[in-house]
Amino acid sequence: MIELSRATRARIHTLFPQDQWSTVEDLLRRRCGDDLPFVDSSWSTLAERIRFAVLKLSQGDLEALHREIDEAHVDWRDTLMAAGFGHDASAHKKWRP
Repeated sequence: MIELSRATRARIHTLFPQDQWSTVEDLLRRRCGDDLPFVDSSWSTLAERIRFAVLKLSQGDLEALHREIDEAHVDWRDTLMAAGFGHDASAHKKWRP
């Protein structure tokens, strides 16, 4: 399991109400990390990039987050493109919700 970075937690805390933080964190740890196709536990940087993308696309809505994670399981490259993180491997670092 790929743990959440401090930067990921900061974005969660900005986007979601406090009573959802632990739910969102658990969801990202369990379903948006090394369980994604072609992502293993040594790819924490890629996992963070995908996590930022699903968070951005969710716009702080828990149901939307579930949908975006499901879509990332189909093809996370599409998720990165939709979030604007597809052409630049460091674009996600510049995103501040």
